[in-house]
Amino acid sequence: MTNSLQLDVLVVDDEPPAQRRLTDLLDARNDVGDVQVCDNGRAAIKAIRTHAPDVVFLDVQMPDCTGIEVVDAIGIDNMPVTIFVTAYDQHALKAFELAALDYLLKPFEDERFHEALDRAIDQVQMRSTDQLEHQLERLLSAARPDLTSDHDAYLQRIPVRTRNEVRIVTVPNITFFAADGPYVRLHLRNGDTYLIRERMKVLEEQLNPKQFCRIHRSTIVNLDDVEAVLPNHDDRYMVRLESGKRLRVSRSRRDAFEERFGLTT
Repeated sequence: MTNSLQLDVLVVDDEPPAQRRLTDLLDARNDVGDVQVCDNGRAAIKAIRTHAPDVVFLDVQMPDCTGIEVVDAIGIDNMPVTIFVTAYDQHALKAFELAALDYLLKPFEDERFHEALDRAIDQVQMRSTDQLEHQLERLLSAARPDLTSDHDAYLQRIPVRTRNEVRIVTVPNITFFAADGPYVRLHLRNGDTYLIRERMKVLEEQLNPKQFCRIHRSTIVNLDDVEAVLPNHDDRYMVRLESGKRLRVSRSRRDAFEERFGLTT
């Protein structure tokens, strides 16, 4: 990207009227910077490798080298955010199989074009912050001091990706972790929540057991935030956090929980 607000875009289409239609719409956008045009697939492959545009509008049907062959040549993982443009609806399925962000079916309305480009911008921003997240993870790992105490040995900061930035969350400010499908949701004391890509078991191993306790297969709680332990009618426990939130202790973790809180007789 040329800057945080403008995209570099490549238009690939062998038909001049289709090229003009796309470039006119792109020229009217304030969030689009440099626009290049290729009229064949082989030139597109070279342009993508040389200039690395942020977004590609890629015609599917071209005589010398189709849009699908362009993707094959570059590789799916190396393709910019891609919007296929086609006059044939049956190509849509193939487009999504190739991980295209979207497709435009000729002839398309202005509104449909802007919808596709807005989605592309979101995807470019997500890719950018995802790369930043990984960079921050490496930076935090490299900056961590030698492990001279139990405190230093455990996770202290977690980078979390939002739409426009990567925020650094300090672990002691997390009141509990909750499994959320293939992700883990962090619940902070101020009420904010964030999703991270991590498994509960891996996360549990990185947290200080003197501060955090796994009370359920889907829940890890910060012991500093536990205000009360409440016996349950079915011989289980609930914990009430200072926020008022109640979390259930699973039967399989009852014994370990009782030992942690000195509830054994």
